[in-house]
This record gives sequence, structure tokens and C-alpha cells, in this order.
Amino acid sequence: MSAPRSASRAWTRGCVRYNDGVSDLKGKPLVVAAPARPGSGEKYLTPQGFTAIRDGIKRAAGGAGAAVVAGRLPPWLKARAPTGAGFARVRGLVREHRLATVCEEAKCPNIGECWNAGTATLMLMGSVCTRACRFCSVDTGNPHGWLDPEEPENAARTVELMKLRYVVLTSVDRDDLADGGAAHYTACVRAIKRRNPHTAVEALTPDFQGVRADVETVVDSGIEVFAQNIETVRR
Repeated sequence: MSAPRSASRAWTRGCVRYNDGVSDLKGKPLVVAAPARPGSGEKYLTPQGFTAIRDGIKRAAGGAGAAVVAGRLPPWLKARAPTGAGFARVRGLVREHRLATVCEEAKCPNIGECWNAGTATLMLMGSVCTRACRFCSVDTGNPHGWLDPEEPENAARTVELMKLRYVVLTSVDRDDLADGGAAHYTACVRAIKRRNPHTAVEALTPDFQGVRADVETVVDSGIEVFAQNIETVRR
């Protein structure tokens, strides 16, 4: 017996869906195949209409990948699959408010522990970065100036619902924006502060290409802590 037209089933690959908006063919619902999720290193089209590369790094010529080390991993290097009521609640909040988190986009192995504790690190300005650092799993591409104008209020509302007393905001690099996204970053901080005046905000920012004025824009936004990663700083 065929499935009802309102039913929707999806698999990670080879997805099949029954669509309400598709006409019947001789009384039977049309079945259309949804595009498969792109693999690591493959290009894909984002919902905003620009292309990006999954996990940030193109596949090597000839398909050669990194060598796989055989043998069992030590217990301290293993993480349980993320599950639990707290995890589900945080995931629901970030999905509902269309927010990205570095926890998901960078494939952090501690996501289950943190989300079950009711906390997450919000990643501003989308999930596609204009850089392609080899130590990072965030997708890379050129958003061509795209920003979500509702992100400041969505971030503020999420912080409120999560009842965070301390929140870390990070972001992708946005070299496609004249100020590197400093003004948008500041708008997010101020929206969070308006709705959550007693919440401390840490800004873990991109480098803004070394433009001091853009750095100062974020520093003057009302944050308690300004931070930057130093993985690529010359020593």
C-alpha cells in the first residue's frame, strides 16, 4: 500500500520524500529523490544561494586522503554519541532560531557533554567561512555579503531561553564584508545585553585582517571578555 501524500521520510543518502505540492500521477503520489548530503570536500549550494565546500578543504587530486592509523583508540580519546534530554533541548533551540554553533560546524567531540549541560558556543554570521584553515572542519566559501538580519535577536532570545549567565560568541571569518562583520558582531552582542543584562559575553573573534578599528568596534560593544585563537600566530 502506498504511503499517504503527507508522509515524509528522509535518509542521509538517497533521500525519498512524498511532497504535498506534487501532482498525482494516475491517483498515485509522485516520489522525488532529494539531493544527498555532500561528502567532505565536495561543493554544494547553500540555502542562501552561494556555493561552499563541505568541511572547508577540497579533496586531494586522485582522491588520496590522509592515512588511517590502525588499532584501537585509547579510552580518553573516545566520546560517547551525543544523546539526552539536555542535548535535544539545545539542538531544538538553535534549529528553531536558525543559529550556527561551532560545536556542530567544527565537529567538536565534546558536544554531547556541553549541550547536555545546557550550554553551547554560538557561531555568528552563518556556517560558511571565507578561510580554509586545515585544522578546522567549518565549511568554506564566499557568502557574497549575506547576513541574517534576524540573527542578533535570535541569538539574544536563545541565550535567554538557555538561561546562560556566561555566553561565548565566536564567528566565521567574513573577508567578503568591508568590516569583516564587526558591525554585525556588535549588533548581536548588544541585542544579547538588552535582553539579558546580567549575562557576561565573551567574544572569540576572527582577526578582522588586522584592522584595528574593526577590532575596537567589537571591544566597545559591551563585552566582558575579548579573545582570539592563536593557532596560526608566528612564534
